[in-house]
Amino acid sequence: MKHAAATPTLRRHVWQTWTQVAPRFLPFADAASTELPLGRLLRLALFQVSVGMAAVLLIGTLNRVMIVELGVAAWLVAAMVALPLVVAPFRALVGFRSDTHRSVLGWKRVPFIWAGTWLQFGGLAIMPFALILLSGDSRGPAWLGPASAALAFLLTGAGMQTVQTAGLALATDLATEKTRPRVVALMYVMLLVGMVASGIVFGLLLADFTQIRLIQVVQGAAALTLALNLVAMWKQEARDPSRTSAAVARPDFRSTWRRFARTGRSLRFLVALGLGTAAFSMQDIILEPYGGEILRLSVSATTTLTATISLGALAAFMLAARLLGRGLDAHRLAALGLVAGVVAFSAVIFAEPLHSAVLFVVGAALIGFGGGLFAVGTLTAAMSLETQGLHGMALGAWGAVQAACAGIAIALGGAVRDGIGALAMQGALGEALRSPATGYSFVYHCEMYLLFIALVVLGPLVRRSRAAAGAKPSDKFGLADFPG
Repeated sequence: MKHAAATPTLRRHVWQTWTQVAPRFLPFADAASTELPLGRLLRLALFQVSVGMAAVLLIGTLNRVMIVELGVAAWLVAAMVALPLVVAPFRALVGFRSDTHRSVLGWKRVPFIWAGTWLQFGGLAIMPFALILLSGDSRGPAWLGPASAALAFLLTGAGMQTVQTAGLALATDLATEKTRPRVVALMYVMLLVGMVASGIVFGLLLADFTQIRLIQVVQGAAALTLALNLVAMWKQEARDPSRTSAAVARPDFRSTWRRFARTGRSLRFLVALGLGTAAFSMQDIILEPYGGEILRLSVSATTTLTATISLGALAAFMLAARLLGRGLDAHRLAALGLVAGVVAFSAVIFAEPLHSAVLFVVGAALIGFGGGLFAVGTLTAAMSLETQGLHGMALGAWGAVQAACAGIAIALGGAVRDGIGALAMQGALGEALRSPATGYSFVYHCEMYLLFIALVVLGPLVRRSRAAAGAKPSDKFGLADFPG
């Protein structure tokens, strides 16, 4: 009886203690509002988990399996993985269309989320069979394998970009003006959480690799994508035919874009952004094959590299919050990310002669860390590119340049690795370089050179922003202020 009486008292004490914890120690507790409770907000964020899961499959797991286990040429795999990123520059247009969508049902965002979900589901559903054809394990014509794989990757990528763009727009619609930045930040962090969790789970499931197990994992991810996105958007957007009526005036996208393109220092910033993004992206297609072929790591071990890179990015976001909160210039923060990238690729390069898997993992974490600092710095700088109502267009340009340069760099990374690797193994580069690691190392050196060039381009912007910052620095920046 004493125990039964003590239990409610203990529960009351624990509850009172918990409610006294300062809100700043509870992640995103202040993102909730009366209109958008925390439970509903977390449910909406599930679409980011599905996007992160698909990203791990495309960039993390499948590229290594195709190159090492299935023997597909790296340049072809690089082209396949780059296809989804080709769709990304149209994200600004997708978001613009969802803003101005005309529908008798009164929905603006839901049709785009639903269409993107089915695209993503369809791409993942046919992916295993496309990989079988791509590996040559069939009696069909030779072109059928690359064509089916390209279709699968393109559908998945288009679905990911559409779901994420419309989903973030819906989250912004549902949030109040006060909580909107924190809601968008929560959505972005949930993307990284989904990538970390998926990387770990896929690594465990593929510890004993077989082609049948791979098919089960990919198709299971397709089914989970459909379920997560359905739960995420269930009863989230209210129907309001007055917003989507054909009588409502629609702004012109082309004229809005031209206004942004005429701004002053935008060109130098976008060039630096493209160079830095390419520098951090060329390794995406070859990092895991490098661990598998050169360092002899298992499929499970290399799959978890994506989670390692994501954890490095999360650490970068936390550091960026402190540095920008203390008034550090955003361009300087981006430059710090580029310097961290130089250290990261140096560690990856030296992992091969030292036969050190630990150094390789540290390098991978630093790639995520440097890329995270660079992303936060450039995105924060993009917010100040234009002060005449074109902030949204500036952020859209940031995403378009980043995605396009990432796609081109990924494709080039695979092609350069194949070409230089073939020359090295033929002895054309000398006996000292006759090694399968030479092609990989050449790509990593190219990335380091691009990082240095990006630093040179970014330098004048750092000096200019310091000179122009006679104004007071930003009061505070954290994950809560990180735009989507």
